[in-house]
Amino acid sequence: MIAIELKKQLHQLCSNYIQQRMQAAQQGIDAAQQASNEDTKSSAGDKYETGRAMMQQETNRNLMQLNEANKLLVTLNQISTNGHSQQVEAGSVVMTNNGKFYLAISAGTLTLQGETYFAISPGSPIGLKMKGHRVGDGFSLNGKSYRIEQIL
Repeated sequence: MIAIELKKQLHQLCSNYIQQRMQAAQQGIDAAQQASNEDTKSSAGDKYETGRAMMQQETNRNLMQLNEANKLLVTLNQISTNGHSQQVEAGSVVMTNNGKFYLAISAGTLTLQGETYFAISPGSPIGLKMKGHRVGDGFSLNGKSYRIEQIL
């Protein structure tokens, strides 16, 4: 697969990951709002107020998750899928002796055409370790040694 096409597909998988997180958060907000609206004030006033407070906490938690997903989307949209670099940087696909990595956002394991890639943030511990390295360079993290075999 051509390097630029690989980057675009990995970028799209990361975008899909963010969209799923945003949808889940929005559904949580909608469900909490609906539950709050359906909750009628009963004779047990404390129970009603406690229920409303719990729904508000749930809404706030989901709003925070939605905000975090929006930040990830902004970060992802700043990463170019074009070009090729001689050293590891944001947007690089890095092949090592211990796995394949896409430096973009922390999105976990991505599978593309039967191959496994780890979507990691450039600010993650492994992202920081490999940033700026070139093909042939090595580094260790948590007692595990990595050697960069290819950078796309």
